[in-house]
Formats: sequence, structure tokens, C-alpha cells
Amino acid sequence: MKIKTKLNLGVGLLFAMILLLALISSYYIFSIKKDTESILKANYNTLEYSRNMLLALDKIAENDDNSVVAFESNLLKQVANITEVGEEKVTNDLKAGFSALKTQRRNENLKGKIRQDIFEIMKLNMEAIKKKSDIAKTTAETGNLWIACTGTFCFLIAFSLLFNLPNNIANPIKELTESIRQIANKNYSERVNFISHNEFGDLAKSFNTMATKLEEYHNSNLYKLAFEKKRLETLINNMHDPILGLDNDGVVLFANTEALKIIGLKLEDVVGKLSTTLALTNDLMKSLIINQLESDKPHPMKIYYGEKESYFEKETVNITITPTGEEQSISIGEVIILRNITIFKELDFAKTNFIATVSHELKTPISSIKLSLQLLENVETGTINEDQKQLIESIKDDSHRLLKITGELLELSRLETGNIQLNIESSNPYKIIEYATEAVKKEAAQKQIEIIVDAEENLPNVKADSEKTAWVLINFLTNAIRYSSENTKVEVRLKKENNQLTFRVADKGKGIENRYKTKVFDKYFQIPGSHKSGTGLGLAISSEFIEAQNGSIGVDSELGLGSTFYFKLPSA
Repeated sequence: MKIKTKLNLGVGLLFAMILLLALISSYYIFSIKKDTESILKANYNTLEYSRNMLLALDKIAENDDNSVVAFESNLLKQVANITEVGEEKVTNDLKAGFSALKTQRRNENLKGKIRQDIFEIMKLNMEAIKKKSDIAKTTAETGNLWIACTGTFCFLIAFSLLFNLPNNIANPIKELTESIRQIANKNYSERVNFISHNEFGDLAKSFNTMATKLEEYHNSNLYKLAFEKKRLETLINNMHDPILGLDNDGVVLFANTEALKIIGLKLEDVVGKLSTTLALTNDLMKSLIINQLESDKPHPMKIYYGEKESYFEKETVNITITPTGEEQSISIGEVIILRNITIFKELDFAKTNFIATVSHELKTPISSIKLSLQLLENVETGTINEDQKQLIESIKDDSHRLLKITGELLELSRLETGNIQLNIESSNPYKIIEYATEAVKKEAAQKQIEIIVDAEENLPNVKADSEKTAWVLINFLTNAIRYSSENTKVEVRLKKENNQLTFRVADKGKGIENRYKTKVFDKYFQIPGSHKSGTGLGLAISSEFIEAQNGSIGVDSELGLGSTFYFKLPSA
């Protein structure tokens, strides 16, 4: 039981008993007071009235009218103060006798009868006084008994608390004080063992944890710790990536040489300072520590470093430890690492420029090939046989595929270099679907695939680039037609969800395995076993187009049940 609970119970019980003692005492004192007041009011006053009537009766014979008035006044008071059994009858007889006496003032027999009635009233009240006095005495004796019992019980409780409670508190404190003295004398193996599960038990647990930590610290090799600390600092300083360490309060604990170079500050100006304070005068520190909403794809930071523009990726590592004697791990700070990705970014730029150049150079001869094929198909150029027609069709398909690939590569290079411009405006979603379905109608007819449009009515316009959005929808439809069997259906759905319009293209193809769902929108990715007739850029470009318009893109698919590609754009 907790010490606080013990104190509350002991003191509370003592308080309750004292309160009970006070209530009992008050009750019996009030009862005695009531009994005495009853004697005074009911009996003593009657005796007083009777004495006054006797004095007045002796003077009535002398024809003293004042005596008659005095007798009558006391008689009326007596009539109003009848309290005892039989007193009413005697009083009425007295009243009748007095009425007769007022006309026969010298009738001694009548006076004698009146005196006898007065004495009878006095006798009744004297007996009542004795009886009520006995009752008051009994009440007082009972009150004394109850007060004595209650007081004795209070004394026993107080006596028990006096001897037990101080020992209950003092003995553990004494033992704890002795253990602290042992710890002060460097006896770190000292432990406190309290069986009770109260505050002292919690204190003993905390004390033992402290003693364990002190023993652990005492047995540690301080030189080894200092050496390890120095080695760790050397390792951090020799790392090529900028590294910054912060504690839970945002105070900078360490910063290696590379971090100091890009921040542009000295070590003594950084270590021990609040990062938020440094951020007020240093833009790089501000971008490193201030929490901002970031997209799912981390964007590289461009920093002027080493007399050129460099690119870094920020990585924040939360550092946690499990203290000795405890079960839960706690956070002690974080380490910010900036990984230099400049060389990869330069290679990416070179790749993008190369792809853009090659795609642009290829587009012109491919267009010329298509024009030449159109001339060969013209009857005026000359007649061709069936074999030649098949060759022309084959060349036409290949050139169309090459033209599509170069177009996708050009679009991707424009996206990566930021040269593509989006014309975001209020667009009609029905016209976007109509344009996309018309563009793939011929391709769908070749496989006898029916395109079904299921669009809700009276939908608002969508805030998007209608051309780029239609391009994404055409890409979805093309893939759906390509991977669907002949004589099947491809469904285009349009509906409003919250403040967005959702475009969906559902097919009945073979579907996508779960492990590939998160990769289908990656660049150059193609599902193993699929028709590798493209570059794997269509869905990647679609993702870039939709996300650039503040939308989202995704796929729902089950293997063998088909796929549903969708994208969501905000309504205008």
C-alpha cells in the first residue's frame, strides 16, 4: 500500500473518530440542556405561579382588589402552562373555585379547597421535576459513557499512529540514508531492497538504477572513452559528406569540416549554438533544420560549393538509445547528412541532353521515311505487288513505333530539363475523354475491342492542361488495348470524388503482379514477360504530367483479373 494511502487512511480515520466524538458530545449536551429547559419551563414556572396565587389568596379576604387581579393573572398563566398528567383537572377545579370565590370572598371552606388544589398542582410538578431530573441524570451518564468509549478509541488510533507511522516512514529513510552514505564512500555495489510496492519501492528502484549507472561509470575506462571520442571525431571530420549533429533541443553538438565549409562558419560559431538561432542569419542552416512539407520524392539541394554549383541529398538520421536499467528507448538527437550527388546529377544532365539530341536528330529522318512510304502507297508512283505492300506495312509500323519512341524520349528530356510548359486552365473533362477515345478508335477496331465510356453527368470542368491530360489518357487506353484480348471491352470511367475528378481506364487483361505495381511508373521499367514494344517511358511521363498539375496517379490490379489505371485532378 502506498504511504500516501496509509497516511490518508490513518489520519482520515482519526479525523472521523474525532468528528464522531464531537457529534456525540454535542448530542448529549443538547439532550441535557433540553431536559433542564423542560423542567424550567414546564414545572418551575408552575411552582412560581402557585406561590403567587397562595400569596394573593391570603389578601383576598381583606377585600383587596389587586390581590384578585394578581391571582387571576397567575391562574391564567397556569392554565396556559399545563404539562403534567392530572394537572389539567386540578387546574380546572382551581379555576371553578376561584370563580366562586370572587362572589364569596369570606368563605373559608372555599379558600381551603382552593389552597388544596394549589398544593395538588405544586405536588404534581414537584414529582415531575424529580422524574425529569432522573432522566437528565441518565442522559448525562449515557453521554459520559459514549464520550469515554469514543475518546478511548480515538486515543488507541492516535497511539497506534504515533508508534507505527513514524517507524513505517523513518526506517526506510534510515536505510536509504545509509545506502547513500555507502555510495558516497564509493561502494557502488550497494543496493536497496524494499519489499513493499509503495513510494519507497519506487525510490529504491530509482536508487538501484542510479547505483548501477554509477558502478558502470566507475568501472569504465575514462582514457578509453576519451580515446574513442577522439577517434569518432576524427572519423566524422574525415568523411567527405557534410555531417551535422543536433540534440533534442536543437543545439549543434558537432559539425565536420565539410559541413563547416558549405555553411561558411567556424567551429566555435556553430557548436553549442541553437540551430534555430543560426538559421536566422544562415540560409543553408534554415533549409536544413526548418520542417517543411516534402513530396514523396526527395528533391536535391543545390548549393554553391567548391567554386561551382553542387547538388546534395539531405538525410536525417534519428539517434535513439536504451538507457541502463530501463526498457524503452529514448531519442537523444539527430544527425543530418548531406550526400554529394553532383557527379550523378551531371551524368543525368549529360544523359538527358544526349537523349534529347539523338531523339531530335532521329525524328527528322523517321518523318522522311513515313513520307516516302506514303508516296510509295500512292497509285501515281507505280503499282506494287502484295509482297511489296506487306514490306511497306512492316516499314510503316516500325517507323511509327520509332517515331513514338523518339517522341517519348523528347517529352522526357523536356520534363527533366524543365523546358516543357503546361497550359493549365479550366478544361472540359468530357472533351478530353472524347479526344482520347477518338485517337485510339482505329487501334481498338483492329482488335475488335469496344471502348465504353461511363461518365457522370453535369460534372464541373477540371483544372488541367487538356492536351497533356489527353496524352495521359491516350497512353492508358493504348496500353489497355495492347494488353487486352480480342473481342473484349475497355471501360473509361469519369466521376467526381470530393473536390477532384477521377479518370479511370479498366481492361480485362492479364493484370499486374503486386510486386510490380509500385514500379510501373518508373522510367524505362517494363513488366517481365510483357510485349517490349516501347521504351517503358509512357507511364513515367504520364506520372510527371499529372503530378505537375497537382494531381495523383495510380493503378489497381489483380493478376488474371485485369488492371485499372487512374489519375485524379482538381476540379476548376
